[in-house]
Amino acid sequence: MDPRTLDLSGVIRIDLQFPKFTDGRAYSQAFLLRRRLGFAGELRATGDVLIDQLVQMQRTGFDVAVLREGVDASAAQRQFERFAGFYQGSAVSTHPPFATTP
Repeated sequence: MDPRTLDLSGVIRIDLQFPKFTDGRAYSQAFLLRRRLGFAGELRATGDVLIDQLVQMQRTGFDVAVLREGVDASAAQRQFERFAGFYQGSAVSTHPPFATTP
């Protein structure tokens, strides 16, 4: 079965697994779910999630990341404060901020 033909109506959350922090397949899966399939529910990153991956996770469409036990949430929040803006669009906001027309 082609996953692009799946009916996602009624699905409110999808968990995508990072088996190792070096395995980036879940980034692609999140991007495809958001952009190609129009999934509007919650995308949750689970598994070997590091705080320095959080910004890229957000840009590819993740809403939630389950961090390892003992990770300071304020340290995770600082990751988002370090990067105030981007030239490129993302999976969530496809329009680049500098472009004048959508």
